[in-house]
Amino acid sequence: MKKIILIVFILSYGSAMAQDDLLKMLDNESTGPLYATATFKSTRVINGQSVETIAKKHLDFRISHRFGALNSGFSNLWGLDESRIRIGLEYGVTDRLMIGAGRSSYQKTYDYFAKYKLLRQSNRWFEPVSIAVFAGAYTNTMPTAPDMKFYNNLERQMYVGQLLIARKFNDRVSLQLSPTFLHRNKTESQIDENDVFGTGIGGRFKLSKRTSFNAEYFYTVKKIGTAYVRDPQYKDCLSLGFDIETGGHVFQLHLSNSRGMIENQFIGATTGSWGKGDIFYGFNISRVFSFDRDAKKTHK
Repeated sequence: MKKIILIVFILSYGSAMAQDDLLKMLDNESTGPLYATATFKSTRVINGQSVETIAKKHLDFRISHRFGALNSGFSNLWGLDESRIRIGLEYGVTDRLMIGAGRSSYQKTYDYFAKYKLLRQSNRWFEPVSIAVFAGAYTNTMPTAPDMKFYNNLERQMYVGQLLIARKFNDRVSLQLSPTFLHRNKTESQIDENDVFGTGIGGRFKLSKRTSFNAEYFYTVKKIGTAYVRDPQYKDCLSLGFDIETGGHVFQLHLSNSRGMIENQFIGATTGSWGKGDIFYGFNISRVFSFDRDAKKTHK
């Protein structure tokens, strides 16, 4: 009986010591930086880029659809008879650097881009936000036409640069600012400026574990004195939608006054007006594939 009591005492003492060691380890770990994760659930807020990047050795296959205007009536099934599509691939070179390419059916445009995360938000005072830089290029491959004549391939090129600054305030709320510069070598409108200056404002409100409400607005400068005046037909882009996460997929359902899916379209060439019912339904589907063998082994 005494031996049994002694064994129980030794086991209890060993268990208590192990728990103390574990608590010390947790305390030591908690002194290090704690980084914010999932500021946004996708690399896009809605149309625009988010501060998120694809994980290293992961491939994101994306399909985007934009339908016609809701005010087009029953004969057009409120826009569902019309469709624009973009198919893209995005790859995580490192956990901070991603590259991507895609093709949009509108103007048969090819896009290529890179995004690099400069800073990750943490609990340290000098890292209050996450910051990423985004650079993209676009090529219009439509045949030359009377209303849009291309005299050389250089005129088909467009470029964009963005600074993405985001903060996750708590488990539910994230906000982002996206100062933007867009340049078009040739514009669709003869009275429009080649350069576009603007700022995107985006936000995410988490509704449940797998669902969130997103909003996004891109303000663009319309006039600077008499030297810079944009074509008045172009409007600012406002989009509202929901993110739904299911396993390796992220579905984004939204309404917007732009049918564009890439920056030169929804920042520089939005003509729809919410007040006039020029609202377009659209969705993005994202499917991520992992090529990281080491990560797969650790999960077995």
